[in-house]
Amino acid sequence: MKQRPAVTSKEVARLAGVSQSAVSRCFSPNASISEKTREKVLRAAQELGYRPNTVARSLIMRSTRTIALVLSSLDNMFYPMAVQMASRRFQDEGYHLLLFVVPESDDFPGVMDRILQSQVDGILMLSALLTSSLARECVNAGVPLVLLNRSVDIEGIGQVYSDNYHGGYWAGSYLAMGGHRNIAFVAGVERSSTSRRRFEGFVDGLAAHGLKPHAVVHGDYDFEMARQQTRRLFAETVVPDAIFAASDHMAVAVLETLRHELGKRVPEDVSVIGFDDTPVSAWPSYSLTTVRQPIDQMIEVATSLLMRQIHEGGGAESRVLPVIPVLRETARRPDSA
Repeated sequence: MKQRPAVTSKEVARLAGVSQSAVSRCFSPNASISEKTREKVLRAAQELGYRPNTVARSLIMRSTRTIALVLSSLDNMFYPMAVQMASRRFQDEGYHLLLFVVPESDDFPGVMDRILQSQVDGILMLSALLTSSLARECVNAGVPLVLLNRSVDIEGIGQVYSDNYHGGYWAGSYLAMGGHRNIAFVAGVERSSTSRRRFEGFVDGLAAHGLKPHAVVHGDYDFEMARQQTRRLFAETVVPDAIFAASDHMAVAVLETLRHELGKRVPEDVSVIGFDDTPVSAWPSYSLTTVRQPIDQMIEVATSLLMRQIHEGGGAESRVLPVIPVLRETARRPDSA
């Protein structure tokens, strides 16, 4: 069967009784067009089975209307939530999404080369570690870039992250006020700015009560690694009476290991605090005390910054958003100490 030629915008314009440019504006996000004209164009397009040629429009406008979302893992529930929210936001703006999941051990520079070759309009980078050289390459290529939940000391890069230091400070201080003395920290990826700032705050929170960390182990934001490090902590002669994990993902691994392998009661024997406040933290079987990152606000600010860079240019901005302690059942409360 011979394939029917694609319906053109000229045919839609003729049926709707409007100009061809009006048809183009109707299918261009944020373009100015009256509601009456829009309705006529959409009615004609539906009747004829018209679909706009986004490739041709991209060539004309020199814009692919694509955003690259880059992250190193989807295991931590914080990031699937962030991807879902960012996807909705960008789609509302008329952008397509390219998702790149690049584990820390993979060829990140090679992936960045492919992203830049894809001629994306902008990059939103979640949880990936960005080197100075790669950042400069993006800036030199004129590709807007915003980091979410990471911070770097590099000019020209937009950054949105929560107040990791004060979140860590609260966790250390809260555990100390709860009467704990052997308080361990399960860190994320060693080079991660978020884990580092949470640890710095944690150390200062303990110091305010005359304490130092009992032990520091690296869980690398990985569930199985956090389990292994929990076993390691409790194989020592002196064991922790509290653990602060740099993410809820690791904190849940700690809880599982304490309760089901080591026979520990939480919080009677060991208190546990996480960071993020992902949905799983509120499940009754965990009821995790944690530090909430304002993920809705982080995504709103990050996507707005990226859209502003794409449409208006100009310098990149950095935003730090406040965190909120969430008291549940896995950490002994100071008034019960």
